[in-house]
Amino acid sequence: MTAREALVRAGRALDAAGFMPSKSGNLSCRLSSRLSSQLGNGFLVTPAGLPYAAMGPDDIVATAADGTALPGQGRPSSEWQLHAAIYAARPEAGAIVHTHSPMATALSCARRPIPPFHYMIAMAGGPDIRCSAYATFGTAALAEAAVAALEGRRAALLANHGVVAIGATLVAAQALALEVENLARQYLALRAAGLEPVLLGAAEMAEVFAQFEDYGRRLR
Repeated sequence: MTAREALVRAGRALDAAGFMPSKSGNLSCRLSSRLSSQLGNGFLVTPAGLPYAAMGPDDIVATAADGTALPGQGRPSSEWQLHAAIYAARPEAGAIVHTHSPMATALSCARRPIPPFHYMIAMAGGPDIRCSAYATFGTAALAEAAVAALEGRRAALLANHGVVAIGATLVAAQALALEVENLARQYLALRAAGLEPVLLGAAEMAEVFAQFEDYGRRLR
């Protein structure tokens, strides 16, 4: 499967799951070495304004870090700056998944992080999943806010917006985005039931990270 085909498949799967309804959200992966020679530190990204159900591999846009696309292509996602900024800041990231998954997005609208109520929080790389500062979608300010929220993390909520997750591969980034939604659902269910979650402490989370090292769960 080509990278373009993988992006289309992932987008359709996330759309079907209700994480990226119709045209919302976006996905990307770093360019192959062949295209990198033409576009520098660029990436493949889903196009602007095209529903995932109608998207094909030829619709995926190869873009340079400054948003310049190869001739004959459509427009890259309006969030291309988000992807460009993360790739520039995180050289270990090979792919980015940005969703509007319902529970995590609801929590982002309260501008609340997800605390360490469950050990799987560690999958995102730290003792919590931060919520970024608010910035208008499609702007450099949003890109900067996302990079800040992702410092030392592999996933973050975007205030009043959604979720961003990074991975060494598209599969890893997609799996993390799914887990963030699962954690948000569990956390909101606890709060809706009037229960206060018991949070894991620093020592307990350190043990979790040690276990994750053994299982190879770190980003590679």
